[in-house]
Amino acid sequence: MVNKITVVGAGHVGASASLLLAQRRLARSVVLIDIIEGVPQGKGLDQWESAPIEGFDARVIGTNDYADTANSDIVILTAGVARKPGMSREDLLNTNANIVKTVSGQLKATSPNAIIIVVSNPLDVMSYVCMKTTGFPRERVIGMAGVLDSARYRSFIALELGVSVADIQALVLGGHGDTMVPLASYASVSGIPLTQLLPADRIDALVQRTRKGGGEIVGLLKTGSAYYAPAAAAVQMAEAIAHDKKRILPASVWLQGEYGLKDLFLGVPCQMGSNGLEKVIEVVLTDDERAALQRSADATFETMALLS
Repeated sequence: MVNKITVVGAGHVGASASLLLAQRRLARSVVLIDIIEGVPQGKGLDQWESAPIEGFDARVIGTNDYADTANSDIVILTAGVARKPGMSREDLLNTNANIVKTVSGQLKATSPNAIIIVVSNPLDVMSYVCMKTTGFPRERVIGMAGVLDSARYRSFIALELGVSVADIQALVLGGHGDTMVPLASYASVSGIPLTQLLPADRIDALVQRTRKGGGEIVGLLKTGSAYYAPAAAAVQMAEAIAHDKKRILPASVWLQGEYGLKDLFLGVPCQMGSNGLEKVIEVVLTDDERAALQRSADATFETMALLS
């Protein structure tokens, strides 16, 4: 347990994350901050009033004042405009970049030692904006991407096979978008390779559904985007940090030569503990997987170049 975790943005993702943080007892206090007056206060109070029922003592505080977030150990950054039907993550780029710059500047001033988990989209580029603005080392700015994308992959495999998600391991690398790289070669069910359980065409269909997972939900909701699974993914990362679990989780991190890539955020397997990013783990890729990862990196570089 840490002393304080702040969630920036009291929308669906942020509010879901703050409640999960409190329920899992990851911090003594959870601060939910947003620019809209009354919204974080109301949601924070509502969540605190659930404490006697859920049995947690983490004090949930809603605020509009960054002074209340001072000396946060971990920050989950969800601020930004949500994606709408027909809107790509890249369409969000400059609007959300300006929001992330503003928030990151506030966090640098009030919580200079925090570890920041970025959820704002387009994820990989917003992580870059956050790191550039704060000047924090790469160990303390981590993008939430791979945990969510891998969870979607696992959930789809479970549906296809009619088995428990607890028995499924899967790994998704690359950018958080249509160029992500779900690795069929590392997917297994209780240690049994997925390739022994499903034909290639069904695996390909699952890979494509994973890549379009966020868009599928946007299309169904019509007026919003996914929030339960993104919030759960961010909180799993926060838990690994708060409890120094040394977990191996896929996340978007600032690569400096790993996988032959440099100077960009991209999803790769990482070890996470109390220091944030503690190690980037390089796995063996097939030629096709490595080529797909390079295409994903190229797409991220192209998006970074569009920053104004």
